[in-house]
Amino acid sequence: MVLASFVVVMDVSIVNVAMPQMLGEFGVTLDTITWVPVAYSIAEIIMVTLAAWCSICLGRKRFYLLSFSIFTAASVLCGLARSLEMMICARVLQGLGGGGLIPVAQAIMLETFPEEERGMAMAIYSMGVVVAPTVGPVLGGWLTNTYGWPWIFYVNVPVGILGIFLAATILHDPPSMQRRLARIDVVGIVLLAIGLTALQIFLARGERESWFDSSFIVTTGLIALVALLLLVGWELWVEEPVIDLRLLKNLHFTAGTCLGFVFGITLFGSLFILPLFLQRLRGYSVLDSSLMQMPQMLIMFVTTPIAGRLYNYVDGRLLIGAGVAMIMLGYFDLAQLTLEAGPVQLLPGLLLAGAGMSCMFGTMSASVMRTVPRPMLTAASGLYTLFRRIGGNLGYALVASQLAHRTAFHRARLLDHLTPYDPGPALALDNLTARLAGGGVPPGAAIDSALKMLSGTVNRHATMMAYNDVFWMMGMLFVVGLPFLIMLGGRTPRSAPAPAPRQPTPIGASRG
Repeated sequence: MVLASFVVVMDVSIVNVAMPQMLGEFGVTLDTITWVPVAYSIAEIIMVTLAAWCSICLGRKRFYLLSFSIFTAASVLCGLARSLEMMICARVLQGLGGGGLIPVAQAIMLETFPEEERGMAMAIYSMGVVVAPTVGPVLGGWLTNTYGWPWIFYVNVPVGILGIFLAATILHDPPSMQRRLARIDVVGIVLLAIGLTALQIFLARGERESWFDSSFIVTTGLIALVALLLLVGWELWVEEPVIDLRLLKNLHFTAGTCLGFVFGITLFGSLFILPLFLQRLRGYSVLDSSLMQMPQMLIMFVTTPIAGRLYNYVDGRLLIGAGVAMIMLGYFDLAQLTLEAGPVQLLPGLLLAGAGMSCMFGTMSASVMRTVPRPMLTAASGLYTLFRRIGGNLGYALVASQLAHRTAFHRARLLDHLTPYDPGPALALDNLTARLAGGGVPPGAAIDSALKMLSGTVNRHATMMAYNDVFWMMGMLFVVGLPFLIMLGGRTPRSAPAPAPRQPTPIGASRG
């Protein structure tokens, strides 16, 4: 299960590294190449939602094997693509294959392990899901530089073959997966596809199209809103819905899903903003910026097993709360960065955020699903994953929008001080002009060059202040999630469970 989830999540971040090389290969603009990740995201999020329904139609093991096979074959097609159109088609196919793997894998993990082992099981599982976005750029940068961009897709093939072989050998469907649907919810599927596609395009393209200044974005947003509202009404009325929204009647599950939505915003938002800071303001390469984030991954390998072991002794809300507190402290520390920040300045914030994610991610999945009946685990896992993924996409859009907005704000504030009557900027401008003139630049050109250099300095400082604002905002967003944490519900901590002899249970089958 970890193999599938790791490679699917890694594939989201590994592609971004190779985008410049794809530009030259396909001969397209930067704005056009962004449809490569958007196409994958649209297909993936639709299949995340349809995972439970497809598992009932096909059988969960059969659906899992089919999804993994499609993902692996589509990875080969992506590597072979030599045109933008072929790449987008292959990425859609890859998203359709990968989208069903995470919710199904998570449901199988929760069904296979009893309550006293779920904390450790989900902690180990979460290591693959949370570490994958950090590994992606490192592996992608090395593969792209060494062998070329197609290898960021070919690397999925051996993992896929191994995962398919293990799943075919080990997995078994529980009795709850052996029923069949009496009818197909065609209306629900159509509304779901339209609504989520429009929503993904709205979030992915909004910043590039200047949001509501664009009639395309306004139209897309309205289509998403209307389709999703109709979907909710239809799914609550029909007897066999493609998405079981009745799960949200469970207060504990709803609270955990909303908390996962907030977590998705902050997790994916931070994964987006930190590489931008290191590459654009500090001048690091893609590979070097990824290596500088490795301490966050390493601390997770240390703290995740500890968090999994504590799950049996501590109320899950305390573990999640401790994780939230550490993530907030980490983001607040990163909000103090300067243009001279290096590995030493980044280390405390990365370690705190990584340790917090270890305490939060696996524990939250186990706690959220604790009150869901076993036959509904696949549907609940799909809905939970859907909200987290939508939160992640919203996090990308929010970070991009706020960076642009806060940069413009701080630049205007800094320019207020750049007047001929302020001795500091005037002296700096004179010194720059003198140095350029001393280097052989003509006097008139020296003044223009000095003004451009001073403007560039202002822009850099304004952008740095904007990054600090966004890190602070990412931390404060968790305050919104605190009421949901309280509503999540606790359980009575157990003493250390004594190992009792039992017959082995097939992976994926319920222990009863």
